[in-house]
Amino acid sequence: MAEEHSNQRSQTFNGERTNRPSRNPRGDGERRGRRQGGRRQGGRRQGGRRRVDYLAVNHIDYVDYKDTELLQRFIADNGKILPRRITGTSSKNQRKIATAIKRARIMALLPFVANN
Repeated sequence: MAEEHSNQRSQTFNGERTNRPSRNPRGDGERRGRRQGGRRQGGRRQGGRRRVDYLAVNHIDYVDYKDTELLQRFIADNGKILPRRITGTSSKNQRKIATAIKRARIMALLPFVANN
C-alpha cells in the first residue's frame, strides 16, 4: 500500500507534476497561527521612537479641566479622546486626562464632536 502511494503522481498549483503527494495551498513556508512581523516588537513601535508621557515630563500633577490648550493635545480632530498608544501617556495620567476632557465638555469648554 505504501508503494501505491509513493508511485502516485500529484499535480502542483503551477501545473508541473511531482512524485510527492499534494500539499495544502499554503506551500510557501508560512505557518498557521503565527504572525509574520508584528506591528509592535518588544513594546516599541517599529520605525519610530518611543512616545513619552507629556504630563510626567512636564511635572503636571493636576489636570485642570479649564486648561483647554493642554487638553486639545489629547483630542483628535473629530473630537475623540486619543488613546494611550497614540499619546504615550501612562494609564494613571490617561484617566486624569479623560476625566478633565469630559468635565470640560460638560462645561462647554470643549466640543463633544467636530464642527464639520
